[in-house]
Amino acid sequence: MTLQEAIEKIKPLDQAAMDYTHARWNTLGKPLYSLGRLEEMVTQFAGIYGDKNPRLGKKAVIVMAADNGVVAEGVTQTGQEVTKTVTENMTKNNATICILSSVSGADVFPVDIGIATDCDNPGVWDRKIKYGTDNMLKGPAMSREEAVRAIEVGISMVEELKERGYTLLATGEMGIGNTSTSSAICAVLLDEPVEKVTGKGAGLTNKDLEHKIAVIKESIAVNQVNPADPLDVLSKVGGLDIAGLVGCFIGAAACRVPIFIDGFISSVAALLAQRLAPACDPYLFPSHCSNEPAGRLVLDAMGKQPYILANMCLGEGTGAVMGFTIADYAFKAYWELPSFAQTNFGTYEDLTEQ
Repeated sequence: MTLQEAIEKIKPLDQAAMDYTHARWNTLGKPLYSLGRLEEMVTQFAGIYGDKNPRLGKKAVIVMAADNGVVAEGVTQTGQEVTKTVTENMTKNNATICILSSVSGADVFPVDIGIATDCDNPGVWDRKIKYGTDNMLKGPAMSREEAVRAIEVGISMVEELKERGYTLLATGEMGIGNTSTSSAICAVLLDEPVEKVTGKGAGLTNKDLEHKIAVIKESIAVNQVNPADPLDVLSKVGGLDIAGLVGCFIGAAACRVPIFIDGFISSVAALLAQRLAPACDPYLFPSHCSNEPAGRLVLDAMGKQPYILANMCLGEGTGAVMGFTIADYAFKAYWELPSFAQTNFGTYEDLTEQ
């Protein structure tokens, strides 16, 4: 699907399936609504799947990997070579995301959408748009056409995984320098000072942080970014990994698959997806609130409440896969709790409107 085709394919959730699931929760032997957002999650999944009897199927994490030209400005502690190294480690099951995803039985799919060097590891999906973005301090990080192509990589990933039987997704990313691109996008879209939305990333000093902020400010100014045009923002001060994630979110909605948002970088991509395709919103589930300075700001802007507060900021999808486990708990309760009719303590009345 093209980006436009995917946007046009997004449909509202199935209200009849949601009404049925909501009503069934109220027949189960527990105080009404006492499982809170777990009940809401199952009900929402029913609406996404269009199924009155929703079940969890195969789970997958899509990790978009790309390098960022702005690293040349010294805004990171490590070099670009780390992007490729960590991405390839994901094929050996010794990256953090692989270790954590095993808890919920999820499969991890690393995608080279813009690593700065060739990546010939057969376990990494080759979807390279270009060898890293250009340095956004000197001009646009990529062309508008490249940004759209990268979004469509994300859409195609979701399509392919759905064809393989995956019905629940999570997002992750790997890209040295991507807290700089995410902070730039965040500052523009939310009209917030760069200082407010920029953190130290992977271990910068206070002096380094000041330099990083200055680079982001100048990059936004040099590119004359238009906050009313999400594609302009993405192409001028974004990254290929972020663009790919935008496609994952829009593609998930088009394919009727629920998808968990990871931390700051994924949240920024989700915000872009929401701005490009507002109808995708109910398909997006915020796993946790990133410990990056703008973690809460982005979720608030999206109208989303995280399921987990754990001061995490690792990325890779490590928070998103914890959403899988929450979903497992929710569906376990929905399908295995006895009904009021099977218990001996009677029923509860819904007094919420009295």
